[in-house]
Amino acid sequence: MQRERISRLAHARHPVASPLGDESVRQLLERGLGDGDGHVLDLGCGGGEWLLRALVAYPKLRAVGVDVSDGALTRARHAARDLGVADRLDLQHADAADFTSTQRFDLILSVGAAHAFGGLLATLAAAREHLAPGGRVLVGDGFWERDPSPEAVEMLGDFTDLATTVDRVVADGWVPVYGHVSTRHELDAYEWDWTGTLASWALDHPDDPDSPYALAAAATHREEWLRVYRESFGFVCLVLRPTTG
Repeated sequence: MQRERISRLAHARHPVASPLGDESVRQLLERGLGDGDGHVLDLGCGGGEWLLRALVAYPKLRAVGVDVSDGALTRARHAARDLGVADRLDLQHADAADFTSTQRFDLILSVGAAHAFGGLLATLAAAREHLAPGGRVLVGDGFWERDPSPEAVEMLGDFTDLATTVDRVVADGWVPVYGHVSTRHELDAYEWDWTGTLASWALDHPDDPDSPYALAAAATHREEWLRVYRESFGFVCLVLRPTTG
């Protein structure tokens, strides 16, 4: 079973593919967009959920989304047409790390996509190249709430604690102007949605050849979450402005 199909099915009830509730997403977009009459870029947009919400909320906004998944971009195009915002959304099939544009953007999004760039600071370096004067970056990434096990580090990555994460961002030339640390409820809701939605699909489609693989993937993910990283993993979103430029 393709990983992309697993992800699409697992996120069906949680289209913002990060541990954030709807109100948290709204507040982060509000802090990042201000009056919302500029241009926004999402590097690693997936199905475009952040951009779709922003375009609906801000009628003067224009957006560009970049992702390597044809399927995700197709779903984003269909959703944009259904919502009546397709004329303000440009979706491009490309590696987010290789994206180039002459347009400069007032807000650059990259939430949960740091792996595409090689880490958080590399993500911010890429975003800086596209940032308009006075613009902001909204970035989301993991951190360790407490000391992780070696298995958790191998599974999720070599994060630092929250204070050190913010220190590194500041030392890299950024000022946090807003932030949100995902709550225990948001973290757990995301994982229950991921595992439960995928498992439910498998149970509802017993004749699909992917059904047993989906059920097994849900069980494996649930076991890893509960036993390996639930007690140590955290997620933070930061709205940042550069100290220069």
